[in-house]
Amino acid sequence: MTEAGLDSHRREYSRSELSKKSVASDPFEQFGTWLNEALASDLPEPTAVTLSTASADCRPSSRVVLLKGFDSRGFVFFTNYQSRKGRDLESNPVAALNFFWPELERQVNVSGAVNKISGAESDEYFESRPFQSKIGAWASNQGEKIESRTAIMKRAAVIAAKHPLGHVPRPPHWGGFRLEPDRFEFWQGRPSRLHDRICYERDGDAWQIYRLSP
Repeated sequence: MTEAGLDSHRREYSRSELSKKSVASDPFEQFGTWLNEALASDLPEPTAVTLSTASADCRPSSRVVLLKGFDSRGFVFFTNYQSRKGRDLESNPVAALNFFWPELERQVNVSGAVNKISGAESDEYFESRPFQSKIGAWASNQGEKIESRTAIMKRAAVIAAKHPLGHVPRPPHWGGFRLEPDRFEFWQGRPSRLHDRICYERDGDAWQIYRLSP
């Protein structure tokens, strides 16, 4: 059964176009251009990205995280290493990121191997977080069952009381991952569902660029 109206809900895309000639030769440069345009457009959460992982027995899962670093080495995000995504990446260290900027009629899908960043890098980012966010990283056994919100709030209060001067060290179970891409796909919405899809695939030290059928 289809929810009333969903089968007829459509939107025509016509803001821009994308071609092999118009994109940068380097996918990191192309992503940087699109990310800057998303940031300049004052979108609600331009750095929000869907992270998809799979467990050791190939069971997939997805969730939205925030991109916290990006350069030619890859894409950095932070999490509890003991969370579901942390466990997935420990046993199956590959993942995909999907950015969706509907206001710009754009998507970017990035996939590749994932590795933990250095402890020093994680320490530097953790130190920049607000006090309450640091406490939350200690208080939450992310993804585990809890009795109530009251229970987690009490735990956070106890941990906060142990750090009256405000300095909170990074928990050993919390830190960053870097996805190192071997494939990018840039998607630009186009009329009649004939969307533009330009793919970059790593070929040694170079990148192959080709168009995909919509």
